[in-house]
Amino acid sequence: MVKFGIGQAIKRVEDQRLLTGQGNYTDDVAPDGALRAYILRSPYAHAKITSVETADAEAVQGVVAVLTNKHVKEDGLGDLPCLAPAANKDGSPRADTPRPILEGDTVRHVGTPVAMVIAETLEAARDAAELIEIDYEPLAPATDTEAATKPGAAQLYDHIPNNICFDWHKGDLEMADAAFTRASRVVETRVVNNRIIVNSMEPRGAIGLYDAATDRTTLYSSTQGPSFIHPHLAETVLKIDKSKLRCITTDVGGGFGMKIFLYPEQCLIAWASRRLKRTVKYTPDRSEAFMSDSQGRDNISYVKAALDENGKIIALKVETFANLGGYLCNFGPYIPTEAGTHMLSGVYDIPSIYVNVKGVLTNTTPTDAYRGAGRPEAAYLIERVMDNCAAATGLSRDEIRRRNFIRPDQMPYSTALGNVYDTGEFQTVMEKCMERADWNGFAARKADSEKRGKLRGLGLGYYIEKCGGGNPDTADIRFTEDDKIEIYIGNQSNGQGHETAYAQVLGEVLGIDGERIRVVQGDTDRTPPGMTGGSRALPVGGVAVLLGGREIVEKGKKVAARVMEAAVEDIEFADGTFTVAGTDKTMSLFDVRREAEEGLDTVHERIPEAATFPNGCHVCEMEIDPDTGIAEIQRYTVVDDFGSVINPNMLAGQVHGGVGQGLGQALYEHAVYDEESGQLMTGSYMDYNLPRADQVPLIDFTTHNVWCTTNPLGIKGSGEAGAIGAPPAAISAVCDALGITNIDMPATQEKIWAAANERRLAAAE
Repeated sequence: MVKFGIGQAIKRVEDQRLLTGQGNYTDDVAPDGALRAYILRSPYAHAKITSVETADAEAVQGVVAVLTNKHVKEDGLGDLPCLAPAANKDGSPRADTPRPILEGDTVRHVGTPVAMVIAETLEAARDAAELIEIDYEPLAPATDTEAATKPGAAQLYDHIPNNICFDWHKGDLEMADAAFTRASRVVETRVVNNRIIVNSMEPRGAIGLYDAATDRTTLYSSTQGPSFIHPHLAETVLKIDKSKLRCITTDVGGGFGMKIFLYPEQCLIAWASRRLKRTVKYTPDRSEAFMSDSQGRDNISYVKAALDENGKIIALKVETFANLGGYLCNFGPYIPTEAGTHMLSGVYDIPSIYVNVKGVLTNTTPTDAYRGAGRPEAAYLIERVMDNCAAATGLSRDEIRRRNFIRPDQMPYSTALGNVYDTGEFQTVMEKCMERADWNGFAARKADSEKRGKLRGLGLGYYIEKCGGGNPDTADIRFTEDDKIEIYIGNQSNGQGHETAYAQVLGEVLGIDGERIRVVQGDTDRTPPGMTGGSRALPVGGVAVLLGGREIVEKGKKVAARVMEAAVEDIEFADGTFTVAGTDKTMSLFDVRREAEEGLDTVHERIPEAATFPNGCHVCEMEIDPDTGIAEIQRYTVVDDFGSVINPNMLAGQVHGGVGQGLGQALYEHAVYDEESGQLMTGSYMDYNLPRADQVPLIDFTTHNVWCTTNPLGIKGSGEAGAIGAPPAAISAVCDALGITNIDMPATQEKIWAAANERRLAAAE
C-alpha cells in the first residue's frame, strides 16, 4: 500500500504547522491601517429602545464612526435570514422573527447588538461605546422553554401568540393511537436536553477590506465554509451583487456547527468596510462569545411508549418543546424537526411513531446546530425510554434492546419516520461493547465499591445518526507546474484533518505520495461551493475526491495509449505509473500529464445518493461518592460502526473529542438564564462548567464496521458520533449507581449528592 493511502494511521500533515504556531487564523490576518470595531450589546434580555444618543461617543479622539439601526435603515440593509421552513400541523408556514443586524426597536436577548463603534484603536472604540446613551424600557422576559408557552408568559412578538413560532408534526397519529389501545403496558418518560454553549477555541472574528477601484469587499471570518454565508450576506443583507463580495476563511479553531451560520457581526464588518471605504477588524472576547454564539439543544420532551406483552415497543408518541431563543437563527427551526426528529426510532423496530414539536421563542440567545444537530437529542430520548422500559418490565437493559433491535436480515430497513437504513449489526455491536467493558464482571467491582462506601453504576447507550447526505460537494483537482496536485474543495476544516484525509484518498487512487498533494479551502473566489457540517467531509467530499481521481486515471489512460502507441484497454495503472500490459513500456502520472493536450485536471461534483447511518454502543462505568456527589468514570468503552476507515488515528480523535463534549453535556455543562431578569448566569468559565482534562476518561475505542452501500468509499460519517452516544451512556450509569430511573442532564455533583442523600434517607426509613 502506498504512503498516505486509505486505511493508514498516518500523522496529520497539518499538525506541524498548527502546533508550532504557524497557523493562520482570522485574528492573524493583520492588514495595515485597519480600523478596530467594538460592538455595544444590550444589557437587557427584553426591552424597548426609546432613544439612542451617540454625539459624545462620536467626539472621542480616534473614533471614525458610530453606527446604529438608524444607519442600517439609511443604507437599506436587509435582515438576517432564517433559511429553514417548518410547516404547522394545519399546513401553514411557521412565523418569522425579523432580525436586523443592529436592533433599534426591541431587544430580545442579552447581548443583542445595538450599536457599533469604529475607531483607530480598540481602546478608543471601547471608551466611546461607554458614552453611547441608550434609553431602554425594560419588559418582562420569558426564559423557560415550556413556561414561555403558558398563559401569562411575556410575549416576544405581537404576531406570535404564546411564543410558539411553529407547531410541527410528523408520523401517523391514527396508527399510533390504535397501537396504544392494544398495548399491554405504557411507559411515560420526561426527557430534558439541556442548553449548551459551544465554546470553540477560536472566537468568531471578522475583517472587512474594501477595494475602491473595484467597489469590492473581502471579508475574512471564521466559518465552516465561506460559500454558505456568501450569497446571504451579499444579496439578502448588503443588497449587493455577489460579485462585489469575496469571503475567505483561513484556519479555523473549532466550529461544532456553530460557525456554519451568518451572524450580525460578519454583516456589520462587511457593511462598515463598504460604508467607510476602509479596512475594519473585529475580534470578540470570550464574554461576547458566551452571549452571541448560537447555542445548542434546550428541548423538553414528553414521551409515551406502548409495549406488547413481550417488551416489544409497538408505538411511540413524543411531544417536544424546542427553545429557539429570541430570534430564529439560520437553521434554527430545522434542528428539532427534520434534523433530529426522524431519528427517534433509534436502532429499534418500532412500527408506529408520532411526533409533535413546538418551536418556542424565549429571551435567550438563539439556538441552532451544535455537534450532532438534533440527533443527540433524539438518541438521548430513545435511550432513556429504553432504560425506563427495562425498569418497567423487569427486563435487563441489554435484553430490552435485544427484543427491539432491527435485525440484519431486515436491511434495508424503512423506519416509521421515513429513513432507510442500508446496513447495521446492532446486537453484535452491543454485545461486543459489553464484552470489552467486562459487563459480566461488573457485580464484583460494584461489591468492592460498596465495601469502600461508594456507589457504582454501569450505563449503556446505543446511538444511530443520519449524516453524510444533503448538499453536494465538488472536488476541483488541478496539476501544478512543479508536478504536484491541488485539491480545491468547498468544505472547511475546523480541525478535523481534511488536508490529511483528502491526501490519503487521492494518494490511494493516483498512487502518489501525499506530500505532493495540497488541499485548498475557504475562498469564494477560488474554491467551489461547500460546507462542513453533518459529518459530510468524507462521505461526500471524500467521495468527490475519490471519483475525481478515478476520472484522472481514465483520462490518463487515453493519453498514455496515444503516446505509447497501444490500445486504451491495454493500459494498466498502479502506483502512479501507466503501463502497457505485458510490456516494460511505462509512463509516470506526471509524464502523462505533460503529454495531455487538454491536461488531466478534473472537476467532480458528488451529489449524495443517500445518507449514511453510523451507529455504535457506549458503555460507561462510574463510581459515585454519596457523601460528596462526586462521580468518577472508571471505564469507558465504545464500539462503533463507521462502514470503513480512512485514518484510524484521526477517527479515534474524532470519537474521543465527541465523547468529551457528550460527557460535558451529560455531567457538567448548562447554560442557565435568570428567570426574572433573563441574564445569562453562566456567562464565563467561572460559572459555566466546561469539563477539565481529568474529568474526561481514557476511552477503549474499537470498531465493528459494516460496509456502507450508499457511497463508493463504504464510509459512514464519524464527526458527531461520540457526542451522540455519550450522554445516554453516562446518565444510564448515574441512574444505575443511584438506583433511580431518571436524573436530568447535567447530572451535576449537587444533583447527584441530593439524589444519593434522598436514597439514604429512604433506606433509613
